[in-house]
Amino acid sequence: MPRRRKRARFEQLTEFERGRIIGLREAGLSYRAVASRVQRNSSTVMRVWKQWTDECRTTRKSGSGPRNVTSARDDRHLVRMARTDRTASSRQLAALWSIATGVSLCASSIRRRLLQCGLRARTPLYRIPLTHDHRRLRLQWANQHRDWRADWQHVVFSDESRFNLWYHDGRIRVRRYAGERHLPECIIERHSGRTPGVMVWGAIAYHRRSQLLRIVGNLNSNRYIREVLQPEAVPFLQSLPGAVFQQDNARPHTARIVKSFFAAQQVQLLPWPACSPDMSPIEHVWDVIGRRLARDPRPVASADELWVLPSKGRPLTVMGRILASLQKASMTYTVGIFLTGWDDKACAEAAFTYSIVL
Repeated sequence: MPRRRKRARFEQLTEFERGRIIGLREAGLSYRAVASRVQRNSSTVMRVWKQWTDECRTTRKSGSGPRNVTSARDDRHLVRMARTDRTASSRQLAALWSIATGVSLCASSIRRRLLQCGLRARTPLYRIPLTHDHRRLRLQWANQHRDWRADWQHVVFSDESRFNLWYHDGRIRVRRYAGERHLPECIIERHSGRTPGVMVWGAIAYHRRSQLLRIVGNLNSNRYIREVLQPEAVPFLQSLPGAVFQQDNARPHTARIVKSFFAAQQVQLLPWPACSPDMSPIEHVWDVIGRRLARDPRPVASADELWVLPSKGRPLTVMGRILASLQKASMTYTVGIFLTGWDDKACAEAAFTYSIVL
């Protein structure tokens, strides 16, 4: 016989289990047979059956079980503390609670109270610092492209990404309610820094992708033309009829010599708002590769070893799902502005988010 599944101590019966016990008993099974079916003790089965036959009751009595240390007023005060400092851990909140009230409360109790009040520790939304003009341009761009449908299938999204030798798992969490992801106090701004790793360039279309190119050292406009555009980007665009090339506004991309090169090659460019690299769906491809690198158990000692894994191709189904979400993302953002009456600042902070499951 299969081994009985281990249960935590004092695990309460669910309503389904209580109903199942009563149904099996009414069918004529013994206490021991019912206990074997539901994987509970015979005494538990007897107690449930006795409650049903004597009191016609299937639920626990009100007030049974241990009482909460905190009152409803204390819970509201705890929620205010958590909302004041969204990044405070449960241990930090427990220490602050002990100082404020003089009552000791463990971190697990803090987490349970906050979960009961709807505050769950979630990963914060990272973004680059945005000015008012940046937010305005992002909103304007989303409104201009809200009606695009088949047009997205002709866009080739390109970008560079850097994969470092060491990764952090994002242990910082913010406590927020559902729908508060884009609140300023729930966002942590990040700045890129120089760490050992590998920089790569890639491009994706609706059903195709380019080769992944490794970029050694700093990328300037001349190297961008010589090592990226001429050998890979332009031939890839020429193989796609009616292709529109997208790139962000990094300095090597917007240099005068690069603009002249695009004009000479008759490359059609997709206008892109400033400081908006996070709006490109290729960022999700980099995220997939980064997660694969983080899960790789093999130790990586050099950048050359790190290059082996991201150089492997990504499935085209991932590219198609990412780009298929682009129309829905722009519509979700613009319609949300119309329905909720957000101000311009709030709109820009929610600019062009994607609903993608990889």
